[in-house]
Amino acid sequence: MSARSRAGVPTANAQGQLQAFIEKFGAEDQRLIRAVRSAVRKRLPTANELVYDNYNFFVIGYSPTDRPSDAIVSIAARANGVGLCFIYGANLPDPKSLLLGAGRQTRFIRLESAGRLSHPDVEALIAAAIARAHRPLPVQGRGKLIIRSIAAKQRPRQRPAKPPIARPRGVRTRARGVR
Repeated sequence: MSARSRAGVPTANAQGQLQAFIEKFGAEDQRLIRAVRSAVRKRLPTANELVYDNYNFFVIGYSPTDRPSDAIVSIAARANGVGLCFIYGANLPDPKSLLLGAGRQTRFIRLESAGRLSHPDVEALIAAAIARAHRPLPVQGRGKLIIRSIAAKQRPRQRPAKPPIARPRGVRTRARGVR
């Protein structure tokens, strides 16, 4: 896959930048992001990957062009999970009520695993999003990796560590004299 910077000039390190963005997440989320990316890339091989490392989310949009407004779906990740966003999801048929969100345009589903993408109901949503896209995906070729933006300030990408369990005063966890 070829890689390009925001200006469209080929950059050797776009793939490296993408990996660095993913590595900001915890190990479990890294695996999930990579697995979801692989599954979406397999489903949309001719789409360009538009990458944003923004304040709130790390996003990989899948678009037939280099324009974000043409994106069909995107992977959105933050410390509390990974989702698949349907950019024009408010207009998609959703008989099983899988889509979350109440905005005028975008809807999403939460992804606990990449396997959820192969569920027939999710496949139907993806197929409907592709069919209703403003611009069709190229018939052949391979999409480009395009780093669109990197925010200087970002929310933490890892879940906060769980605080230790508070024990009432006077409660001992070991018997005296035992080490």
